[in-house]
Amino acid sequence: MARETGPDFIEALARGLEVVRSFRPGRRVSTLSEIAADTGLARPTVRRILLTLTELGYVRAVERGYTLTPRVLELGMAYVNSLDMWDVARPHMERLVARTGESTSMAQLDGSDIVYVARVAVPKIVTLAVSIGTRFPAAATSMGKVLLAALEPAQLDAVLAEPGRSGISARSQPDRPALEAALREVRAKGWALADQDLALGIRSIAAGVRNGDGKVVAALNVTVHAAETSVDKLTGEYLPLLLRAAADISHDWSLLDTAPMVVRG
Repeated sequence: MARETGPDFIEALARGLEVVRSFRPGRRVSTLSEIAADTGLARPTVRRILLTLTELGYVRAVERGYTLTPRVLELGMAYVNSLDMWDVARPHMERLVARTGESTSMAQLDGSDIVYVARVAVPKIVTLAVSIGTRFPAAATSMGKVLLAALEPAQLDAVLAEPGRSGISARSQPDRPALEAALREVRAKGWALADQDLALGIRSIAAGVRNGDGKVVAALNVTVHAAETSVDKLTGEYLPLLLRAAADISHDWSLLDTAPMVVRG
């Protein structure tokens, strides 16, 4: 089992998850010895983990070993249910691309980075390749500015204190006073512009997308080539379309939040 070295890494939790993952398809019951062999953990450690998982209701002791219980499904249901959000957003994103002829993406904040979670792209050559899971420094992107602007001061401090994990050095790296001034402007306008802040030739605008509680939980953007599309065209023609798409997605997400959960068969 691989070990992390970060000071906040909880090894006991990692071991517990490793034991849960050791239950294979086609092997409904696993013995203590089989789990120890699969995980590389000592038998006494595996035994303590299994007893804990049993107490929590995720594992059941049976005649020849241990088996998972249906409660394990709860661990993945939050993610499965969240997929509905992107399913709902995609038609709006596709319409936005059809109207602008430019790529659109959605991102969420992860520390001081943004992470792309949805994207509808047009076939154009861009300076930086983007796909689902791509990370960029939040402060250098329009989506990042929107998401940072939605944070409370204490949250903003904590987020900016985290080291970025994108591996990218942004073209523009504002100091804290400059960033706070930019975020105040975003709050006042309700949208953000990044004019080649991340990399030369990349220009974008973004707006927040809200859940049923009115909280900004994602950002939606339109990205263009700076050589092809001016700031005036981006903010004059594309911004109203972007704001409408963000509002429509927010509306649909609000309905999704309040709708009864449907159990799929």
